[in-house]
Amino acid sequence: MRISTTILLTDETIRPARLARELEQRGFGGLYLPEHTHIPVSRQTPAPMGDPLPRPYARTLDPFVGLAAAATVTERLALGTSITLVAQHDPIVLAKQIATLDWMSGGRLTLGVGFGWNVEEAADHGVDWRRRRELVRDRVALMRALWADEPVAYDGEFGSVRASLAHPKPVRPGGPRLLVGGAAGPTLFAHIAEYADGWLPVGGSGLREAVPGLHRVWRAAGRQGEPALVPAFVLPSPGKLRHYRDELGAEEVILQLPSGTELDVLRALDGYSRYL
Repeated sequence: MRISTTILLTDETIRPARLARELEQRGFGGLYLPEHTHIPVSRQTPAPMGDPLPRPYARTLDPFVGLAAAATVTERLALGTSITLVAQHDPIVLAKQIATLDWMSGGRLTLGVGFGWNVEEAADHGVDWRRRRELVRDRVALMRALWADEPVAYDGEFGSVRASLAHPKPVRPGGPRLLVGGAAGPTLFAHIAEYADGWLPVGGSGLREAVPGLHRVWRAAGRQGEPALVPAFVLPSPGKLRHYRDELGAEEVILQLPSGTELDVLRALDGYSRYL
């Protein structure tokens, strides 16, 4: 099971290139970065991690810029988003960013896709909150049209693109590995089975009960093999990691690093190294 990390990188934390070098030198599998474009001050949406909202959420670096910095100083470290708020992006521009980063890194990118929790942030991007899941689904399909080997047009409910020349292409045909984040349930599992490679849950609570349901939906959709399971934002313990690997079949786990100074982060890496 690959041991990767995630962190809310900000203008007050360790820099992405330094962190990436330290991760690769120590033998960690990957670096995943989250995304918030901004946090409206008049926030009414309760934070899922509890209020008051931690300071780093309003200061996060752009994940694609941060991961590009990480890609240039590493050779093996997997790179990913945890998660990309696809509904808040122009899908044509986002498709270019994703393909470029994947090409630059030699195919090391995993695209973690999420639907968001901050209603006010999404509203500033013109997102209809009630339809954000359908919007994300549509934008993923549009991006895959641009990633196709030959020019393909796409005409969806929320957007369209003419058959176009669009390069570079992601290294893997059809685009990088795509994981969908969110709470367990029939709607989420149907989205995963339709257009993703697996599930990116936050933590491990309830996974023992939920994973069999995901597998049933996956098989009913005619998908082969098994969906990837990649628990994220995990605070590790030996028993917890064994449970993910041996009982749930997780192929990767993403450990949460503190959004602290360079010294804080390196100390945390020293502690997490015993799980490698």
